[in-house]
Amino acid sequence: MSIAIHPRAHATVTGPTATFTTPDGHAEPLYAARGEDIRHAVVRRATDEARRTGTPIELVTFGDRGQHHLLIDPDGALQPLPDPAPATDANDPQDLLPDVTDGEEVWDDTPRPVAVTDHVAPAAESPARPTFLTPTAPAATETLAGWRGALARIGITVPPSAAQRRRAEWGGVVSRQWAGCRTIAVVNGKGGVGKTMTTAMLAAVYAREGGGNVLAWDNNDTRGTLGWRTEPGLYDTTLRDLLPAAPSLLTPEAGVSEITRYVHHQPVDRYDVLRSNPELLATDQRIATAEFDLLMQVAGRYYRLVIFDSGNDESAERWLRMIDSSYQLVIPTLAAPESAESAALLLDALRQRDHRSAALAALAVVVVTQSEPTTAAAVRKVADGFRDHVRAVQVIPFDPALKSGPLRFDTLRPRTQDAWLAAAAAAAEAL
Repeated sequence: MSIAIHPRAHATVTGPTATFTTPDGHAEPLYAARGEDIRHAVVRRATDEARRTGTPIELVTFGDRGQHHLLIDPDGALQPLPDPAPATDANDPQDLLPDVTDGEEVWDDTPRPVAVTDHVAPAAESPARPTFLTPTAPAATETLAGWRGALARIGITVPPSAAQRRRAEWGGVVSRQWAGCRTIAVVNGKGGVGKTMTTAMLAAVYAREGGGNVLAWDNNDTRGTLGWRTEPGLYDTTLRDLLPAAPSLLTPEAGVSEITRYVHHQPVDRYDVLRSNPELLATDQRIATAEFDLLMQVAGRYYRLVIFDSGNDESAERWLRMIDSSYQLVIPTLAAPESAESAALLLDALRQRDHRSAALAALAVVVVTQSEPTTAAAVRKVADGFRDHVRAVQVIPFDPALKSGPLRFDTLRPRTQDAWLAAAAAAAEAL
C-alpha cells in the first residue's frame, strides 16, 4: 500500500504564544486574538499555508497537551493522523488542536492511535553500561575580581563571598535562553516615574548577560523619550518606518541583519532600540491592534526578548495589546506618593480587567527608585507597602548617572548595577 507524503509543518505552543515552522523551515511567532485560544491561531495559520501551496499539509504540534498530528486541507478540513511518535503521557491524552464538525470547532479528548508497523521482537535485555562521557558543568557566570582574582591568577583559590554568590545566581537567571520570544512590559500610568530608565537598564542587563538579541521598544503615542536617552544607530528611523517594511521582513528571504535599518543598536550594552517619533503629535502615530500584532511578529522573529517602554495612555489600543502580549509586568515608581499611588491603581485595574491581567498583576515586579540621596526612608516605606501585593519588589539606590543624559550600564555605581541585576533576575523568574 502506498502512503501519501505531504509537506509537514510544526507548531510549538508555549503559554499564550506559539512558534509555527513552515514546511520550508521558516519559523515565525503566532499570537491569539483577544479571547481566542492560541491553538485556533495555529490551525488558522496552517490552513493559510495549505491554501497558499494548494496542497494538504501535515501539522505536528507540541505543547503542554502532548504531541499531535493533523492533516489540513486547503479548504480547512482537518483529519487526525497517527502521531509520528508516541505521546509522552499515554495515560492522559488530550488534543492540542481543535477538530472541525459541521464547521464548528470542538475539543475532542479521544486518544489518538499510534502508528503500528510489522511486529519486531524486542532485543534481549543487556546489562547497563557505564558512560564514557563526563557531564559538562554549567559555565561560571561570575568572574573573580579584586584580590580574589589576583590570588586566583597565581593558583590560590579563595571561595567567593556571599555577595559574589548572589551576583552569580542573578547572572545565571538573566542569561537564560527561552524557546521562543519573551516580552516584558514596563508600565505605570503616570509620567516621570522611571519607565524609560527601567526599560533601558533591564535591556542592558539581559543583553550583556545573555548575549544580545534584546529589543527595547518605545510603545508610546505621546512623545516617548527612549530614543533621546539612548544612542542613535546608522539610520534615522522609527517605528513608523518599520511598519510598512514589516511584511518584507517576515518573508523567508529576509536576512537577520535587515532589521538593523529600523532599530538603533547600543554598542556597549548590546541591545537594540525601536524608537517612536517624539516630534509628532499622538494623533499622527497611533498604532492599531492589527499594526501592533504585525510589529510583534517582526520582533518575535528577530529577537529573543522584547521590553516595552509604555506610554501613559492606558486606553490606547497599542497599550492594551501590549498587556495582552506580555509575559511579565515591571512597574517602576518613585518614592513620591503620586507615582506610588498610580502604580497601585494600575495593579487594581488589572486585577479587575480579566483573568490573564490579574495573573500579570499578581506576578508583577515593582521597582522603587531613590531619586534623591535624602529619600531613603521614603523609598523603604513605598517598597514595604507593595511587598504583600506583588511577587517581588526591588529598590534602586540613588545614582547620579540615572538622573539625566544617556543611559549606560557601565556608568552606574557597582551597588546600582547589582540592584538592576537583581531586578532583572526577579522579572526573568516568571518568563
